[in-house]
Amino acid sequence: MTETDLASPLLDVLRAAGVPFRVFVHDEPPKDLARAARERGQTLHQVVRSILFRDAEHRFILLLLPGGYRADWATLRRYLGQRRLTLATPEEVLEVTGYPIGAVGPLGLRQPVRLLVDERVFEPEEISMGSGLRGVAVILRSEDLRRLLADRAEVGRFGSPA
Repeated sequence: MTETDLASPLLDVLRAAGVPFRVFVHDEPPKDLARAARERGQTLHQVVRSILFRDAEHRFILLLLPGGYRADWATLRRYLGQRRLTLATPEEVLEVTGYPIGAVGPLGLRQPVRLLVDERVFEPEEISMGSGLRGVAVILRSEDLRRLLADRAEVGRFGSPA
Protein backbone atom coordinates (compact mmCIF):
# COMPACT_ATOMS: atom_id res chain seq x y z
CA MET A 1 0.00 0.00 0.00
CA THR A 2 1.40 3.40 -0.97
CA GLU A 3 0.58 6.90 0.23
CA THR A 4 -1.49 7.54 -2.90
CA ASP A 5 -3.67 4.48 -2.20
CA LEU A 6 -4.88 6.01 1.06
CA ALA A 7 -7.69 8.54 1.28
CA SER A 8 -9.14 10.60 4.11
CA PRO A 9 -10.23 14.23 4.44
CA LEU A 10 -7.09 14.90 6.51
CA LEU A 11 -4.80 13.53 3.79
CA ASP A 12 -6.76 15.51 1.20
CA VAL A 13 -6.09 18.74 3.13
CA LEU A 14 -2.36 17.99 3.29
CA ARG A 15 -2.20 17.18 -0.43
CA ALA A 16 -4.20 20.28 -1.41
CA ALA A 17 -1.90 22.48 0.71
CA GLY A 18 1.19 20.94 -0.88
CA VAL A 19 2.54 19.89 2.51
CA PRO A 20 5.18 17.15 2.33
CA PHE A 21 4.28 14.17 4.48
CA ARG A 22 4.57 10.43 4.64
CA VAL A 23 2.27 7.80 6.02
CA PHE A 24 3.08 4.99 8.38
CA VAL A 25 0.84 1.94 8.32
CA HIS A 26 0.95 -0.09 11.53
CA ASP A 27 0.60 -3.88 11.27
CA GLU A 28 -2.33 -3.45 13.67
CA PRO A 29 -3.63 -0.32 15.41
CA PRO A 30 -1.28 0.31 18.36
CA LYS A 31 -2.77 -0.15 21.82
CA ASP A 32 -0.82 2.74 23.36
CA LEU A 33 1.22 5.79 22.42
CA ALA A 34 4.55 4.32 23.48
CA ARG A 35 4.09 1.43 21.07
CA ALA A 36 2.97 3.78 18.29
CA ALA A 37 6.08 5.91 18.80
CA ARG A 38 8.37 2.88 18.86
CA GLU A 39 6.91 1.44 15.67
CA ARG A 40 7.24 4.82 13.91
CA GLY A 41 10.84 5.24 15.07
CA GLN A 42 9.91 8.31 17.08
CA THR A 43 10.00 9.46 20.67
CA LEU A 44 6.78 9.59 22.67
CA HIS A 45 6.87 13.41 22.54
CA GLN A 46 6.64 13.31 18.71
CA VAL A 47 3.26 11.55 18.72
CA VAL A 48 0.42 14.08 18.76
CA ARG A 49 -2.81 13.12 20.53
CA SER A 50 -6.14 14.65 19.51
CA ILE A 51 -8.70 14.65 22.33
CA LEU A 52 -12.27 15.83 21.87
CA PHE A 53 -14.06 17.47 24.80
CA ARG A 54 -17.66 18.63 25.26
CA ASP A 55 -18.51 21.64 27.40
CA ALA A 56 -21.69 22.26 29.41
CA GLU A 57 -23.37 23.90 26.39
CA HIS A 58 -22.58 20.83 24.22
CA ARG A 59 -19.92 22.66 22.21
CA PHE A 60 -16.92 20.61 21.19
CA ILE A 61 -13.26 21.46 21.69
CA LEU A 62 -10.39 19.53 20.14
CA LEU A 63 -7.14 19.53 22.12
CA LEU A 64 -3.78 18.55 20.62
CA LEU A 65 -1.20 17.29 23.12
CA PRO A 66 2.24 15.73 22.68
CA GLY A 67 2.65 12.14 23.83
CA GLY A 68 3.65 11.89 27.47
CA TYR A 69 1.29 14.72 28.46
CA ARG A 70 -2.24 14.62 29.77
CA ALA A 71 -4.91 17.28 29.64
CA ASP A 72 -4.76 19.68 32.56
CA TRP A 73 -8.47 19.80 33.35
CA ALA A 74 -8.26 22.81 35.70
CA THR A 75 -6.31 24.83 33.13
CA LEU A 76 -8.76 23.88 30.38
CA ARG A 77 -11.82 24.78 32.45
CA ARG A 78 -10.29 28.11 33.44
CA TYR A 79 -9.13 28.94 29.88
CA LEU A 80 -12.51 28.02 28.39
CA GLY A 81 -14.50 29.69 31.16
CA GLN A 82 -16.25 26.40 31.91
CA ARG A 83 -17.07 24.77 35.20
CA ARG A 84 -17.60 21.41 33.56
CA LEU A 85 -15.90 19.60 30.69
CA THR A 86 -16.29 15.98 29.68
CA LEU A 87 -14.63 13.73 27.17
CA ALA A 88 -16.68 13.18 24.05
CA THR A 89 -18.06 9.68 23.58
CA PRO A 90 -16.66 7.51 20.77
CA GLU A 91 -19.91 8.12 18.87
CA GLU A 92 -19.55 11.90 19.29
CA VAL A 93 -15.91 11.76 18.18
CA LEU A 94 -16.93 10.03 14.95
CA GLU A 95 -19.92 12.30 14.39
CA VAL A 96 -18.02 15.56 15.02
CA THR A 97 -14.62 14.77 13.50
CA GLY A 98 -15.54 12.14 10.93
CA TYR A 99 -12.74 9.98 12.33
CA PRO A 100 -12.74 7.06 14.79
CA ILE A 101 -10.95 7.31 18.12
CA GLY A 102 -7.28 6.57 17.59
CA ALA A 103 -7.26 8.11 14.11
CA VAL A 104 -8.31 11.71 14.85
CA GLY A 105 -6.23 14.57 13.51
CA PRO A 106 -6.98 18.31 13.44
CA LEU A 107 -7.53 18.69 9.68
CA GLY A 108 -10.50 17.88 7.45
CA LEU A 109 -12.93 17.65 10.34
CA ARG A 110 -16.58 16.98 9.58
CA GLN A 111 -17.75 19.85 11.83
CA PRO A 112 -15.97 23.04 12.86
CA VAL A 113 -14.69 22.86 16.44
CA ARG A 114 -12.66 25.11 18.68
CA LEU A 115 -9.05 23.97 18.45
CA LEU A 116 -6.56 24.21 21.32
CA VAL A 117 -2.94 23.18 20.76
CA ASP A 118 -0.45 22.67 23.54
CA GLU A 119 2.60 24.65 22.41
CA ARG A 120 4.88 21.66 23.11
CA VAL A 121 3.35 19.90 20.09
CA PHE A 122 5.54 22.14 17.94
CA GLU A 123 8.84 21.46 19.79
CA PRO A 124 10.03 18.41 17.80
CA GLU A 125 10.96 19.08 14.19
CA GLU A 126 9.00 16.03 13.04
CA ILE A 127 5.71 14.78 14.49
CA SER A 128 3.10 12.16 13.75
CA MET A 129 -0.65 12.22 14.22
CA GLY A 130 -3.84 10.47 13.25
CA SER A 131 -4.52 10.36 9.54
CA GLY A 132 -8.24 9.75 9.78
CA LEU A 133 -7.68 6.05 9.14
CA ARG A 134 -7.31 3.46 11.93
CA GLY A 135 -3.76 2.09 12.15
CA VAL A 136 -2.35 4.75 9.82
CA ALA A 137 -0.35 7.76 10.99
CA VAL A 138 0.77 10.78 9.05
CA ILE A 139 4.30 12.07 9.66
CA LEU A 140 5.12 15.69 8.89
CA ARG A 141 7.13 18.67 10.03
CA SER A 142 5.66 20.40 13.06
CA GLU A 143 6.21 23.76 11.36
CA ASP A 144 3.94 22.68 8.48
CA LEU A 145 1.20 21.75 10.95
CA ARG A 146 1.64 25.09 12.74
CA ARG A 147 1.24 26.92 9.42
CA LEU A 148 -1.89 24.95 8.49
CA LEU A 149 -3.51 25.65 11.87
CA ALA A 150 -2.35 29.26 12.26
CA ASP A 151 -5.66 30.89 11.40
CA ARG A 152 -7.79 28.83 13.78
CA ALA A 153 -5.73 27.29 16.57
CA GLU A 154 -5.36 28.70 20.05
CA VAL A 155 -1.85 27.84 21.26
CA GLY A 156 -0.96 27.66 24.95
CA ARG A 157 -0.05 25.29 27.77
CA PHE A 158 -2.99 22.97 28.20
CA GLY A 159 -1.29 19.80 29.41
CA SER A 160 0.95 18.50 32.13
CA PRO A 161 3.44 15.61 32.13
CA ALA A 162 1.71 12.25 32.49
